[in-house]
Amino acid sequence: MIRSLIHCAAPQRATIFLNPLRRVHSAPPLPRQPVPDLRKTLTHYLRSLQPLVSEEELESTRELVEYFLRPGGQGEELQRQLHKRAEKTDNWLTDWRQECIYLENHLPLPVHSSPAVILPQQEYNDWRGQLRFASKLICGVLDFKAKIESPGGLQELWRGQRLCPDQYYKFFGSYREPGIKRDRILFQPRNKPHHVTVCKNYQFFELDVYNSDGSPLTEDQIHQQMLFLRAHSKKTDKEPVGVLTTDHRNSWGRAYSALIRDRLNRESVRSIQRSLFTVCLDATALKYSEDLYSSRTAAQMLHGGGSHANSGNRWFDKTLQFVVGEDGTCGLICDQATADASAMLTMLHHVFNYCSEGPSLQPPRTPLTRVPPPRKLYFNFPPESKQHIEQAKRNLDILVNDLDICCFSFPDFGKKFPQRYKMRPGAFLQVCLQLAYYRLHGSLCATSEAVSLRAFHHGRSDIVRCSSPEVLEFVQAADDPKKSAEEKFSLFVRAVESHQANTEQVLQGQSVDGAILALKMLCISSGMALPALFMDTSFAVSSHWKLFTGQVSAPMDCVMCYGPLVPDGYSVCFAPSQDSITVCVSAFDCCQETDAERLSDSLQGALRDVHSLVLECRPGDE
Repeated sequence: MIRSLIHCAAPQRATIFLNPLRRVHSAPPLPRQPVPDLRKTLTHYLRSLQPLVSEEELESTRELVEYFLRPGGQGEELQRQLHKRAEKTDNWLTDWRQECIYLENHLPLPVHSSPAVILPQQEYNDWRGQLRFASKLICGVLDFKAKIESPGGLQELWRGQRLCPDQYYKFFGSYREPGIKRDRILFQPRNKPHHVTVCKNYQFFELDVYNSDGSPLTEDQIHQQMLFLRAHSKKTDKEPVGVLTTDHRNSWGRAYSALIRDRLNRESVRSIQRSLFTVCLDATALKYSEDLYSSRTAAQMLHGGGSHANSGNRWFDKTLQFVVGEDGTCGLICDQATADASAMLTMLHHVFNYCSEGPSLQPPRTPLTRVPPPRKLYFNFPPESKQHIEQAKRNLDILVNDLDICCFSFPDFGKKFPQRYKMRPGAFLQVCLQLAYYRLHGSLCATSEAVSLRAFHHGRSDIVRCSSPEVLEFVQAADDPKKSAEEKFSLFVRAVESHQANTEQVLQGQSVDGAILALKMLCISSGMALPALFMDTSFAVSSHWKLFTGQVSAPMDCVMCYGPLVPDGYSVCFAPSQDSITVCVSAFDCCQETDAERLSDSLQGALRDVHSLVLECRPGDE
C-alpha cells in the first residue's frame, strides 16, 4: 500500500512548509527567542486544562497559579533568572530541551525517540539495484554537505523568514554516546570525517568517500567499493552487535562500557562514531499483502523488524542512518537529540532529487592515490557482552511485538479543501483528530503537536497544546441531534481558529511548555523547591501526552512514523497533499484501551463527517 501512499504526502513532527534552499552571501542575524510573559503563559496553561480536569481541580490550580504569581514570590524570582539566562545564552530553551527530553531519557531510541522516514519505493528488486542506488544516495548526501559548507552557505525560507541552519552543520559526524545516567553528544571537526559506516548482514565497514585530494568519490567509485563490501559480508552468522543500540539507554550504557574495554571493540566503535553517517543495506523483509504493506514497511524502517530481521543491521546512536533494502525500500532514521525532522526533510529533499537524476555526465576524477577498499570492523564478544546482546534482543523483540502501526491514505480530500474555506490544514486536521479520539474514548486527552522554532537563533522545536474549551464544545456538539448543522459548523470554525491561535503563540516563542520546562530547570539549578503548581494532579494529567501528533507538507514524497510518547497513548502523523491525506497511527498492544486501527477508522469517519458538515453549511463556497 505504501507504493500508492508514497505519492500522497510527507509527514513530519514539525508543522513547517519549506521553500527551496537558496544561496546567500550574507544575512542579518536571526532574532533571539523571546522569554514568554509569565502571567500570559499561565493563563494559556489554565485554558488548556479546562477540557481535561474537573472544575474543582481547575479551581485548585487557579489558586496555585495566583500564589505562584504573587508579588515578590517564587514566580517573580524565577522569571528574573530566566531573563538573565536569556541574555547570556544563544537560546534559553534549546539546550534544556535537548538535555531533558533526549539525553536524560532512558527509553530505547527506536520507536520511543528516533522517527523514521520512508521514501518512495525504488524500481529495483535485487542486490545489484540496491548497491547502485546506495552509491548514488551517498553521493547525494555528500553533495548536500558540500553545498551547506560552501562559502555562500544556503538559506532556507518559511513564510518569508529565514530559518536557523545550525543543525545542518551538526548532522555529519555527530554521535549520541550512551551513558548509565545520561547520554552525551559527540561532534567531529567539520572537515575531519572522511568515511561512512556501511552495515550489511550484521557486519560493519568503514568506507572512505573522499579521494586523497579532498574531492568526493564518484558514484562509480563508491559502487566499486560497495561490490567489494558485499563480497566480504556474505556470512550471516555474526553476532548482531548493532542490536545493543536498541536497548534502554542505561542498559546500553553499561554494555557500552564493557564492550569498549576491549581494544579491538573500542577501535571499531570509534570508527562508527567518527563516520559521517551510516548506510544500512537491509535484506528483503517478509512479504506482506498489499493492504498491510505500508504499515509493515513503516515498522521495518522504524525498528528493523526485530532481532532476527534487520534490527541488528542498525547503529541507532548515529544521527543519520540511511536504510536501503534489496526490495527497493529506502528511508532514513534520525536521532532527534541532534537533528529535528524539519531540517532532516530538507536534506532528504535535496538527496532524493539528486538520486532522481540520470547518471552523472561528468568524467570520473583521477585520485592522487588509490582509494583503499572498505575496512571491515571487527568485534570481540566476551561472555559479558554476549549476555548484553541476548538481553537487548529480548527487550527489542518485546518492543517490536508490542508496537501496532496503521498507515492509510484518505482519498476524499486534501489540504486544498480547508484552504478553500480560509482554514489552515493543520488546525483543521487536529480538530478532526480530537473528534475521532472523543468518539472512541468519550473524553479529550492531553495532546501535543510539535512545531519548529527555527525562525529563532539556534531554535529547535516546541509543542502546541491542542486541547481547548472551543475544541471540547465542538466535539460534544458534533453528535448531538439537538444541535443544528449551522451550530455545529460555527463551533467547528471556532475550534479551528482557537488551534490556529495557539499555534501562532508558540511559533512566536510564547510557549506554555517551554516556559514551564525552563522554570523547573531553574529551580533545579538554583536548589529551589519545585513550585506546588507543578506538583498537582492537573499538571500531571495535562502533560501525560496520550496523543502526540505532527503535520507537514514536505517538498517531496515520503511517509514518517514514530511511536507513542506514553504506554496508553497514540502517535498520529498527518501528511496532507493537495487532494488526499496520508496518516500513520501507532499505539502499544500492551494497553487494552488503545487500538491504532480503531482510531484510524474513527479518524476517517470524523474527516468524512466534517467534510459533509462544511459542504452542507457552506455549499456556495465550494
